Amino acid sequence: MATIKEIAQQIKDGKQPITLIYAFNSTGKTKLSVEYKNLTKKEDGKHAGVYYNAYSEDLFRWDNDEPNGNENMRLEIMKSSLNPYFSSIVENPDLFEEKLAPYLPKYTFEFDKNKNPEIGIDAIRFSRGEEPNIKISRGEERIFIWCFFLALFDADAWTGEQDSHYFIDDPVSSLDDHNVFLTADSLIRIIDEKIKPNTEKRFIITTHHIGLFSILSDRLMNSTHRNNTKRSILSIQNDELSLKNHDKDVFLYHLYLMQVLNENITEKKAMGYHFVLLRQLLEIISSFLGTGGIKKALESIGYKDDLEKVSNQVNALSHKDARQQPAELNPEDADLLKKIFRDIQTKFEFIVH
Repeated sequence: MATIKEIAQQIKDGKQPITLIYAFNSTGKTKLSVEYKNLTKKEDGKHAGVYYNAYSEDLFRWDNDEPNGNENMRLEIMKSSLNPYFSSIVENPDLFEEKLAPYLPKYTFEFDKNKNPEIGIDAIRFSRGEEPNIKISRGEERIFIWCFFLALFDADAWTGEQDSHYFIDDPVSSLDDHNVFLTADSLIRIIDEKIKPNTEKRFIITTHHIGLFSILSDRLMNSTHRNNTKRSILSIQNDELSLKNHDKDVFLYHLYLMQVLNENITEKKAMGYHFVLLRQLLEIISSFLGTGGIKKALESIGYKDDLEKVSNQVNALSHKDARQQPAELNPEDADLLKKIFRDIQTKFEFIVH
């Protein structure tokens, strides 16, 4: 077990060109990127690498122009150490268009450029068809910002200054399967370009998205990057972290869920968020049985007369706000978690180590 800082040091000391990490949400992926940034700063305090994480998205903020009835809405870019590098996008507009095009945007955009090259771009305005001055959706915004950073990576905006590594934390969230594949493709293309034989550059990618992890894992392990790639799973137990190597060829999410649940139930360490994992497992089983609802999975493992009651309990316990939900389950809820999990094992004969 280790702290976030110790995990960051472990990754730094490993010197692996490509590090791919899977972790559940709220495990500390963003904090890990911050600790890695602090550990790798140069002697003058400047960053040695480039980072895409939740803080990167926070650099983009909507000005809804409420006083003027939203007539001048725009997505502003907050001032940061990144501003001097935006000129690479201004000078290479086709490069950014190339990154965004595969996502099939249903809008057009225009940069508000600043005359000072040290600032580069002040904001972005969006329109759709004949409708000017629109606000794009949160999902569209996330894709736009991701492509903005992809263009910076591809343009070598940081060449010779802070290009020793690229730390990318959760580039996708709530995207459909098509966009997950596009994001994986964009990452592989950048890795292919930047990671050459005997290179000292590094890529660290963390994600909670099992689809993205699986696609990247498969693509990397079946390419020339196989020997340069390390796959790991970041997990947390009682506020202590561990980074375990994942050396299997296939990452089966349902078995990983069962391993986590089995370990914590057996050691009587089940907590509130384990109901979230249990619900995910039930959803996977339901999908296999041909329906997306967890009732089908519960019914298949023996819940008949009390199906509605148990389903409602699982839904309620798995949807509680993590900040409000007690860390430890009360005895009745812990027993319910254990019973459902053991019933799943009995019905489907899963062998969990």
